[in-house]
Amino acid sequence: MNSGEIRQNFLQFFQEKAHQLYPSAPIVVKNDPTLMFTNAGMNQFKDWFLGNEKPAFNRVANSQKCLRVSGKHNDLEEVGVDHYHHTMFEMLGNWSFGNYFKQDAIQWAWELLTEKFNLDKNRMYVTVFEGDTNENLSYDQESFDIWSALIQANRILNGNKKDNFWEMGDTGPCGPCSEIHYDMRSDKDRNLIDGSTLVNQDHPEVIEIWNLVFMEFNRKADGSLVPLPAKHVDTGMGFERLCRVIQEKKSNYDTDVFSPLISEIARLTNKTYEGTQSKKDIAFRVIADHIRTIAFTLADGQLPSSNGAGYVVRRILRRAVRYAYSFLDTKSPVLFQLIPLVAEQFKTVFPEVKVQEQFIAKVIQEEENAFLRTLEKGLDHLQVALQKNSDNKPLDGQLVFELYDTFGFPLDLTRLIASENNQFIDEPGFNDALNKQKERSRADAQKETGDWINVQSEISTRFLGYDKLTCEADIIKYRSQVAKGKTLHQVVLNYTPFYPEGGGQVGDTGFIIGQTCGKSYPVVDTKKENNLIIHLLPQLPENVNQTFTAKVNTDKRTLTTRNHSATHLLHAALRQVLGKHVAQKGSLVNDAYLRFDFSHFAKLTDEEIESIESLVNEQISKNIALKEEREISIDDAMAQGAMALFGEKYGEKVRMICFDPQFSIELCGGTHVKQTAEIGIFKIVSESAVAAGVRRIEAISSKEALTRMNSQEQTLAQLQALLNKPKDIPTAVQKLQEELTTLKNQLAQYEIKEIAATKQQLLSKFEQINGLNVLVSAIDIPHADALKDLCFQLRNNRTLTVGILGSIVQNKPILAVFTTDDISEKRVHAAQVIKQISKHIQGGGGGQAFFATAGGSSPSGLNDALNEGLQFLKSIDA
Repeated sequence: MNSGEIRQNFLQFFQEKAHQLYPSAPIVVKNDPTLMFTNAGMNQFKDWFLGNEKPAFNRVANSQKCLRVSGKHNDLEEVGVDHYHHTMFEMLGNWSFGNYFKQDAIQWAWELLTEKFNLDKNRMYVTVFEGDTNENLSYDQESFDIWSALIQANRILNGNKKDNFWEMGDTGPCGPCSEIHYDMRSDKDRNLIDGSTLVNQDHPEVIEIWNLVFMEFNRKADGSLVPLPAKHVDTGMGFERLCRVIQEKKSNYDTDVFSPLISEIARLTNKTYEGTQSKKDIAFRVIADHIRTIAFTLADGQLPSSNGAGYVVRRILRRAVRYAYSFLDTKSPVLFQLIPLVAEQFKTVFPEVKVQEQFIAKVIQEEENAFLRTLEKGLDHLQVALQKNSDNKPLDGQLVFELYDTFGFPLDLTRLIASENNQFIDEPGFNDALNKQKERSRADAQKETGDWINVQSEISTRFLGYDKLTCEADIIKYRSQVAKGKTLHQVVLNYTPFYPEGGGQVGDTGFIIGQTCGKSYPVVDTKKENNLIIHLLPQLPENVNQTFTAKVNTDKRTLTTRNHSATHLLHAALRQVLGKHVAQKGSLVNDAYLRFDFSHFAKLTDEEIESIESLVNEQISKNIALKEEREISIDDAMAQGAMALFGEKYGEKVRMICFDPQFSIELCGGTHVKQTAEIGIFKIVSESAVAAGVRRIEAISSKEALTRMNSQEQTLAQLQALLNKPKDIPTAVQKLQEELTTLKNQLAQYEIKEIAATKQQLLSKFEQINGLNVLVSAIDIPHADALKDLCFQLRNNRTLTVGILGSIVQNKPILAVFTTDDISEKRVHAAQVIKQISKHIQGGGGGQAFFATAGGSSPSGLNDALNEGLQFLKSIDA
C-alpha cells in the first residue's frame, strides 16, 4: 500500500466501527495558553475529556497534524539523525468518550494491524502498565488478560509509570496505556537478540507504532488521583512509522511520505542521497522533515517572527537553510521550491497548503533570502571563535547571544555547530545575556498578567448580544486580576449582552447597574477566557448578590459593528479585484477604524485601491440585508460557499454571515449590521506591507469616514481661498511649485555670490596673533549651512589658520570655529573652544578638532562669545 491508501484504510476501518471521521485541528493553537502547537491528537478534544463541553460524538477517528519542537515533547535534536523522529507528523487515532473501553480498543487495534495491514504477529510486542505502589496503582490485569487471548504471553511486557501511564499534564485526565511495538530487524538479528529486550530502548528498528491510552483517573491539583465519572479511550499511531512498517523500509524517509521530497532535494541541489549517517544525508532528511513543518504552520496562519510560535517557525526554517548551506552547498534559496510538491502530496487530505501554495512559497523565499544574507558572516564569526576556543572551555555565552541577536542564529543552531566541532556552549551565559536584554525591553513596558477564572462545568453564560444591548443578569463568579499594575475584577454573569473580544473584534464596554443600590459600575473590557465570558470592572460591586442591569455602550458597539461588516465587504472586494489567492491573515475591528491583513505579493496600485473602495461602497449603497444563520452545520455552510479562515478550528455548528450570496459569505462570531446601508460610507486610509507576502489595509467607515471627508473638504476650501479661488487647484499648485523652484534656484545663485563676497571681505580682516593668522568676526549669513560652507572655503584658502565666526539666523545665535590641520589638536582644538565659548549664547555644540559648531538661544551673548574666543587665542603660546 502507498501512504495514501494506508491512511484511507485506517480511517475506513474505524468508520466501519461506527466512528465519526473528524477533521484535523490546525497545527497552530490559538486559544490555549498552555500550548503553542498541537502536539498530540487529543489536544482538540481536551474540553471533551475535562467535561467542559459535551462531546459531539462518542466515537471519533482522524489523522491529526502534530508538531513537537518545544516543551515536554521535543524531538528536534533527533530529527534527521535517527530515521523515525519528526517535527511535524501525522497522528492517526481513535477515541471513545464514555463509550467502549479496553476490550474493544485492544481488539480493534490487533484486528487492524494483523488483518487489515497483514503485519507479522511474530514481530509485535505489547506493553501493559506494571502498577505503581507510590500512587497506589495496581497492575493492569484487564489489559493483560485481553492481550493474552491475542498474542503469546512472552510478548506481553510490563511497562513502568514513565512509559505506560499517560498524563495530559500536571493535572487532568490520565490513566494506564498499552503500547504496540514492532521489530523490523532481519531474521538473523532477531535470532541473535530477543526483541523483547529492545522494547523502549531507543533501538532504531524496534519501534513503538501505537499507544492505546485508557483514561480512567483525574489528577487533582494536590497530586491525588480520583476515578473519572466516565472512562475514555485515546489512541495515537504515528502515520510515518506505520508506513515504514507496512512498506518494509529501513527508514521513515525511504517511504513514499518522504522519498519524493528527498528526490526533489537531490534534483535541486545536484547531490545524491545515500541514506547514510553522513552530514550530507542528514541534511537531506532534516530538510525533508522541516519543509513540511514550515508549510503547515504557515498554512495555519503562523508567520515567522522574533517571538512565540513565530520564532519557533523561523528557527526551524533557519535550521533547514543552514543544513542546505553547509552540507549541500546551496548558497541561494531552495526550500521554497519544494512547496509545490508538498502541496500536491497533501492536497486531498490537508488541502490548505495547496490553496495557499503561492503565498507559502513567497514567505519562505523571503525568509531564506534574509537569513542567507547574514548566515555566511555569522558562520565565519563562529568558526573564528571555535578555532580560538579551548576544547575544554564552553563557548562564551555573550558570543552565543551576539550570534542570536545580530546574526539571527537560534541557540540550538549554535549548539549544533559547536557539537559538530566537538565543543559546547555556555548556555547559562547566553541565558544571562538574553535575560538582560529582556529586562531592558521590559523596563519601559512592565506587564503583569493575572490568572483567569477557571473553567467549572456548572458555570456558563448565555450570550444575548446579537439581539440585545441590555438585559438583567446575576453575578455567578468573580475574582481579582492584576494587569499592568492595575487591579481589575473579573465578573461572570449568567446572561450578558457584552460581546467578548474575538475574531478581531474588540470586547464591549458599558455598565452593570445594581437594581438594589442603583449604582453603575463601568465595564472597561470583555474577554473570553477558559470558555467563559468575563467582564472586567475597575470596581467590584459591594453587594454582588443583587440583580444587575447589564448595559452595553451603544455608540461604541454600533460603530464597531459597522466596521466589522465593512471588513467582510472589504475581504470580498479584495478577492474580486486582486484574485482568489487573497486570504485573511489577521484583523482588528473597533469603533474608530478597521485593520485587515491579507495575503498578496505586491503593493496595491492607486487604481486597485480605488476599485476596492468603490466596490465596497457599491455594496453599501445597495442596502443588502444581512442573512445570518447561527446554528448551521459546517458542511452546509461550506456547501453554500462560506469562506472559512485558514488555521481556525470550527465546530459542527457554526454562525454564517452573508451579504449577498454572490458577494460575501463568511463564518464569523462577531456582531454585524442588519443592512449594509447602516455602514454609511467606506474609506481606505492606508495600505502597507506587514511581512513577506502579507499586506495591510487600514480603513474607516460611518462617522469617522464622514468626519474625515468634512475635514478634507474644509482644507480644500481653505486652500482654494488662499489660491484666489482658481478653477483648477492642482494646476494652480503645480504652477506655484514651478515658481518656487525658480525662486529657490535664483536665491541659491544669489547666496553663492554673497558668500563669495563675504569671503573676500573677511580675508582682508585677519590679524596675526601668536604666530597664527586669526579671524574673529560677526557676520550676516542666511542660514547655518551657509556658515559651514563659508568656513570650509576660508579654511581651504590657507590664508587663515584659525577662524571664529558668529551670526544670528532667525533670531537664533550660531557659532563656528575652524583651524587648519597643522595646528588642530596641537594648539587649538575647535571642539574644545566651541564648548567653552557657547555658554555665552546659552547653547552647546560640538564637532572635531578642526571644525565645530554650536547653536544657542541668547543672541545678546554672541559678542561676548566672540570676545572670549579672541582672548583665548591671545593667551596661547606663540
